Amino acid sequence: MSHKMPDPMDGLAGMLPPMSALFLKLIPPWPTFAMDMNAVENTLMQRFEYTRAHFQAGKVLVYGPVMAAEGSFGMGVLYVADEAEARLIEKDPTVKRKLNRYEISPMFIDGAQGRRG
Repeated sequence: MSHKMPDPMDGLAGMLPPMSALFLKLIPPWPTFAMDMNAVENTLMQRFEYTRAHFQAGKVLVYGPVMAAEGSFGMGVLYVADEAEARLIEKDPTVKRKLNRYEISPMFIDGAQGRRG
């Protein structure tokens, strides 16, 4: 019997107003991944060109690792026109190679500032 993985985008259809902010959680294969990945995994994780291109295009507002007590994960805030554009994460090299999974949730930005100092 085959089991289909749940689509992280399920439930977003029809919920996204034009130009929506979305919280992206990039989920590593295990909680200590950021500290003990092997050299091949590290090389793949260091390929920021894909994310950087979307950042420069204004579709990714902020991104980076989160070193939470329960385990590290990646995060980003996407600013996209629609659900199809939100699927840009599916082409991330770490997601395509099934190293990382992701979750996306609608969010409301009540305020934001640029980096200081």
